[in-house]
Amino acid sequence: MSSTSTARKVLVTGAGAGIGEAVARAFATDGAHVTVADVDAEAAHRVAHEIGGTAWVVDLSNSEALADLRLDCDVLVNNAGVQYVSPVEDFPPEKFHLILNLMLEAPFLLIRAALPHMYANGFGRIINISSVHGLVASPFKSAYVAAKHGLEGLSKTVALEAGGRGVTSVCISPGYVRTALVDHQVADQARVHGIAEEQVLDRLFLAETAVKRLVEPAEVAQLAVWLAGPGGAMANGSSYTLDGGWSAR
Repeated sequence: MSSTSTARKVLVTGAGAGIGEAVARAFATDGAHVTVADVDAEAAHRVAHEIGGTAWVVDLSNSEALADLRLDCDVLVNNAGVQYVSPVEDFPPEKFHLILNLMLEAPFLLIRAALPHMYANGFGRIINISSVHGLVASPFKSAYVAAKHGLEGLSKTVALEAGGRGVTSVCISPGYVRTALVDHQVADQARVHGIAEEQVLDRLFLAETAVKRLVEPAEVAQLAVWLAGPGGAMANGSSYTLDGGWSAR
């Protein structure tokens, strides 16, 4: 995207920290104007200030507030997400509802809001930050796995509808990424699996991957910038895994 990114407007959700922040910074470095969307006002304004972007403080789990939204972004990165770890029989319904709202319905509503502008300009890039859990499942993550599987399907449907009009839709599907979201899972993962917290990294997070380390947020960000640029013009309807070989099993 570097040759044309000066004119591009990029919206990144969940951009106040973690993968979203890395993606926002990478696009800004590439010359785009980035809108930093996050429910955390302080984080959104901090990142936006540091990269010369615009902060958008928004609760994306509030579907009603997004129903009539219209966006004029050229690149939409759906990244915002949360996690909750529990057996299905103990999984709080309100947590399941929240995760599906935030991680599946909100991306649908944002894509719906962005497509008219993209169609009018004959250009658009929709990049959905999925997960290896959009391709395979793990126990105790029913809502997260369901949401990510749904996001993969949504992305493919949009790709088929929009590809002929200059708009592409793809997923990036990483394994465990070195973020606070992953760090916050350690205690719950240890509890539900009956192991010590210090065993979680090797026995759970890295158990299925051939490359024995966490994914770095910057690696996801670099792929996102490439997908939005000239080299990614034929990337449509596909999922790009950064999982160290996990999904090869």
